[in-house]
Amino acid sequence: MREARYLGLPLVEPEDVAPLLVFLASDAARMVSGTVFAATGVDSANF
Repeated sequence: MREARYLGLPLVEPEDVAPLLVFLASDAARMVSGTVFAATGVDSANF
């Protein structure tokens, strides 16, 4: 089976972002606000 892709990038699966969502729902993220988290499937720092 071929890997699903969009515009040549791998699609992000729910299990890829689940740890982020768990963190954001926790008390550890109480000081996080006004932040954009990119879930693009690529390393945007090296894009």
